[in-house]
Amino acid sequence: MLSGLNKRMDRARTAAVRATLLPLLVRCGIGLALFAAMTVAWPAGLVASRYLAALGLVAVYPAFAPRGRGVTVAVLVVVGGWILDTTWGDSRVALWRVLSIATLLYLGHTLAALAAVLPYDAVVNVDVVASWLGRALVVILISAMLTVIALGLTAELAGGAFVIATLVGLGAAVGLTLLLARMLRRA
Repeated sequence: MLSGLNKRMDRARTAAVRATLLPLLVRCGIGLALFAAMTVAWPAGLVASRYLAALGLVAVYPAFAPRGRGVTVAVLVVVGGWILDTTWGDSRVALWRVLSIATLLYLGHTLAALAAVLPYDAVVNVDVVASWLGRALVVILISAMLTVIALGLTAELAGGAFVIATLVGLGAAVGLTLLLARMLRRA
């Protein structure tokens, strides 16, 4: 067990010495985005308490291991904090918080996807990261506009029409997911 721990420490030391700037900045972006999402999603009383360190560890872990399940755990903790704050804490659902959480989670997730394929010691052109972030920004802006439009339509679609529209949307999402999964299996 001690030899395994020593091997891990040697690998961590080697990684720290060989790391290049852009992959390191991408990993820092993962930690910052997920940490900011945690602070926006969780109740202010919990964020200002001693639990901030635990939330910070959950948020920063995917920066060290972007290929693992750490990103999923961090996203679930953010969503759990949002649900806790809006249901149990009776906080008002504010549009800025919804958009901030969605933006930060998407940014953390897409940076983790980039970091998963980007070795820590790779020499990367700035254009690669800039174009990746540019595409992410386009997705974020389109999603924010569609969210605002959809929330505007909820006032129009009250009652049974809203329930039907929700069920049709969920059915379309499930159908599209199944179609994409089937297409990936064929390839």
